[in-house]
Amino acid sequence: MMEPVNVAIVYYSATGTVHALAQAAAEGAEKAGAHVRLRKVAETAPAEVVNTRPEWVAHLQDTADVPEAGLDDLVWADAVLFGAPTRFGNPAGQLRAFIDTTGPLWFQGKLADKVYSAFTASNTAHGGQESTLLALGNTFYHWGGIIVPPGYTDPVQFRSGNPYGTSHVAGDGSPGEVSLQAARHQARRVVDTAALLKAGRAA
Repeated sequence: MMEPVNVAIVYYSATGTVHALAQAAAEGAEKAGAHVRLRKVAETAPAEVVNTRPEWVAHLQDTADVPEAGLDDLVWADAVLFGAPTRFGNPAGQLRAFIDTTGPLWFQGKLADKVYSAFTASNTAHGGQESTLLALGNTFYHWGGIIVPPGYTDPVQFRSGNPYGTSHVAGDGSPGEVSLQAARHQARRVVDTAALLKAGRAA
């Protein structure tokens, strides 16, 4: 029997929206039989900025026990789902700061041939969700990764509406069941694809 797929879910969340999507993705991956590491990236915003929003301060306190992502998590993983809110049509700088530390792994080829996928949230319906997911795809191309989007491969995708990756409009409130189901489905699809690749390589 083949070993389970290792999945790292690496995310940044300021006020909890992307954190909720990351938790749903972890549930979906675990239900699909994967070993999962849920990892947040470090907060890089200065305290004086964080303190301007009570919900930002509260979320930092509420997730203090979530381990921070390290390069070893990427080496361990067969598949990685990255999550971040969109900032001006791009992934939040906190996630980019973590990604920018991966050069040594990339140079050694240790990020190639893994499965990658991404999810996001924005405050408005046209707030840059698709461009954020496509921007993360640019990184996966450079790594030599295998990009697995959700597409329209499950009925929930016709309700969530984003084939590039799970996304949520935070201005409408916390992620509802459609967004959470979409995140679970995306993670299951990632696990299933990574499992097929892992089995093929072992054969």
